[in-house]
Amino acid sequence: MNTWRSAAMVFLFVPLVWGAPGLAGAAGVEKKSAFPRPLGYVSDYAELIGSDWQSRIRAVCKELEDRTGVEMIVVTIATAGPYSHAREYAEGLYKEWHIGAAQQERGMLLLASLKERQAVVVLGRSLLSAVGKTKLDELSGQYLIPMFQNARYGESLYRATVGLAAASGSAVQAASEPKRASSAGFWMNVAVALAMLFALWRFTRPERRHPFQRWRRGGYWSTGQGGFKGNFGGFGGSTRGQGLS
Repeated sequence: MNTWRSAAMVFLFVPLVWGAPGLAGAAGVEKKSAFPRPLGYVSDYAELIGSDWQSRIRAVCKELEDRTGVEMIVVTIATAGPYSHAREYAEGLYKEWHIGAAQQERGMLLLASLKERQAVVVLGRSLLSAVGKTKLDELSGQYLIPMFQNARYGESLYRATVGLAAASGSAVQAASEPKRASSAGFWMNVAVALAMLFALWRFTRPERRHPFQRWRRGGYWSTGQGGFKGNFGGFGGSTRGQGLS
């Protein structure tokens, strides 16, 4: 069963296809030839991206992975052959390179095939809800489809990368906020429990049978009210010394 869904289809068969890797044509992919070795965040095998745009794309991908754990790879190829469609090539490449495997399937592959004039986005399962069809339609119409007409591959792929990073990054961060809040609530409960135990210990220890025993010995108040004022003034002076005034 083919579970790939087309997010845009126009003349010259320039689609933006997306789906979860491993769900389409796996048996057919395994019979095909081996894939090239990865070259980092950007693997420009078709030599379509200038060095400046490559640097920009790498910077976006690195920042995305550092902040959210999402691994995004951008690839260009001269042809998808012997595959019949670039989506088959992209799916096989995604699995071969284990993109996003270390980040709980937070992987993303943007591939452009020059001969077939096709652009493909492959998403890990954890990102399917983050980068939806609407966003892919938008990126396809604005950047990926026009780049096969105007040949501005570097700029178009860079801007598509920024759009994908923004969509996936914001969704991942939003999903992590409830976990952080839950963790903060847990430690707050622990702090309250410890405070209650401390208060219970203070008021049940033997010394508390005569709560004013220390005061009678003059440990705190033997200097009287004047001494209290002097101590308070010293605290205020210390505070100003620390730059808090």
